[in-house]
Amino acid sequence: MTAETTTPPAAPAQASGPLFYREPLPLQSDKHANWRLRPGSLAFAAETNAIPAVIGEFGMAAQHFPILFTGQDASPIVAVGLSRNNLFVTDGKWADDTYAPAYLRRYPFVFMQSDDEGNFLLALDAASEQVNQGTSDEGEPLFVDGKATELVDNAMKFCADFTREYEQTRQFSAALLAQDLLVERSIDVTLNNGEKMSVNGFHVVDVEKFAKLPDDIVLAWHRNGWLALVHHHLTSLSRFNALVKRQSEQAKAA
Repeated sequence: MTAETTTPPAAPAQASGPLFYREPLPLQSDKHANWRLRPGSLAFAAETNAIPAVIGEFGMAAQHFPILFTGQDASPIVAVGLSRNNLFVTDGKWADDTYAPAYLRRYPFVFMQSDDEGNFLLALDAASEQVNQGTSDEGEPLFVDGKATELVDNAMKFCADFTREYEQTRQFSAALLAQDLLVERSIDVTLNNGEKMSVNGFHVVDVEKFAKLPDDIVLAWHRNGWLALVHHHLTSLSRFNALVKRQSEQAKAA
């Protein structure tokens, strides 16, 4: 998703690989025996207007953000801004009473594929400000006496759940493409101060095509929960109004 405004902000530099991760390294008890994790800040996500989403969070995310699809693979994202900044991060903190996407809650941990058989290793972004590479006692230890701490065990479970849902999300996106349900859309908005913005580069489900799905597809999608996902997505589009209001309030405060 892209956005153009009358005063376009500079696009953040993006490294190759997963969004936000600059130096993901597999965790090893011997090499990282003294590493620790400091309390987190979400400042790393302050300069983006879209965050990857997985289908397991559609229900919660739809209450707070538009859920859109981008790219050739129709990857779902949640829109968190109209320009190239995140309207929900202030001073490194996420907005109160607003759902925080799983992709952010996973950071700085991530799974890295270890072989062609689909096995994964737990890694973390060594370049993250949260990571203390043993230079002091600040933060929680990742390993004690050569064994992973509860912090690492919880990260392993979270990343495993996220990776499983990511694969299920890819199947859902592939099904949308197979049924030719997605159409490209753009929106033009005017803020309270008169500033005009155009948001483009995203796709949504075509309601008319969705209503004409064959009965066998409807039944199959009902049974595997995909119909509900489409409805969450369609309902979430009304949240664009909330983004416009939030953007207007931010512009007024500035």
